Amino acid sequence: MKYTGKIHKFGADVDTDAIIPARYLNTFDPRELAKHCMEDADPTFPERVQPGDIIVADKNFGCGSSREHAPIAIKAAGVSCVIARSFARIFYRNSINIGLAILECEEAYEGMEEGDQIEVDLETGRITNLRSGISYYARPFPPFMQEIVARGGLINYVKDKAAADNGQ
Repeated sequence: MKYTGKIHKFGADVDTDAIIPARYLNTFDPRELAKHCMEDADPTFPERVQPGDIIVADKNFGCGSSREHAPIAIKAAGVSCVIARSFARIFYRNSINIGLAILECEEAYEGMEEGDQIEVDLETGRITNLRSGISYYARPFPPFMQEIVARGGLINYVKDKAAADNGQ
């Protein structure tokens, strides 16, 4: 699976309150959550983000509470992938569960600027900055996790596996 998009760059320790503020947690409607995604970190983000865009962040992205709303809001906003030096563990797992592609890459953050176009290959972990031509490498997910993301999340993956096992 490959993604190409414009990056939106965020710093370290972006918590789930910055990703989706608590005042919007009265809904699980992805479209409503998308309207407020990242607005406390960057009030212009919901208007600027385009389908396929990519978030690049420093360390500990998604720290704070365990709310599933955070990766749902990011995915619903049209973000195809999040790359960070590191992720909070519960955010990491919640992202996989809903089919949001994420990669940990120590070097990519320093080598990219807001608005750069990048290409991400989930299969190989290669991240290429199309402006500079420099590539960075993240450890790719194992094939079964890539399949979870490709199917749109863990629930779809399990449903499809169950149907295949029952010969449907």
